[in-house]
Amino acid sequence: MHWIDPASLPETRGQVTRFLLNSYGEIDGLVIVSRQVHFPPHLSKQLARHVALGDVVSVRGVKPRHADMIAAVSLTTRRGVVILDDGPDASGEKHHKPQVERKPMEGFGEVVLSLFGPKGELRGALLDDDTSLRMPPHAAAELAAYLSPGAHAHAWGRGVKNRRGRTIEVDEIAELIDAPEAA
Repeated sequence: MHWIDPASLPETRGQVTRFLLNSYGEIDGLVIVSRQVHFPPHLSKQLARHVALGDVVSVRGVKPRHADMIAAVSLTTRRGVVILDDGPDASGEKHHKPQVERKPMEGFGEVVLSLFGPKGELRGALLDDDTSLRMPPHAAAELAAYLSPGAHAHAWGRGVKNRRGRTIEVDEIAELIDAPEAA
């Protein structure tokens, strides 16, 4: 998104309530004002260094037509640090995916947020225990009912967990039958 002038884009302000991780454990987004903000993985280290849970940030980005999310072009922290997406090659360093061991994991709970790719394609869901369920867009499109807010899902796959969150690359998913009753 290096060609877009962030000053020309609408600004969304809010408190960071969750980080979202890709399947390599890198930050590829966050949640503010109950909305997903997507970042490319080459900005993961900058986000980790300058943004903490609870921080109020300003984001400028593009909203895809069919998804309630923002593909971020820039983020400004409360201290005035600007994290700008100049593209993965702008710094001259090639982004390398970290070597991580994905372990068998399962996740279950209520879906609080559908997760999308940068062009608005459905890619998974965020559960109420902060676990991100991830899958390719073609699979997510077929399983949209399991990935919608309010659904109760149980998923199995391989994943990573670190101090910023947990994400599972879903191999299998089912409706959670024994979902807790609302009090």
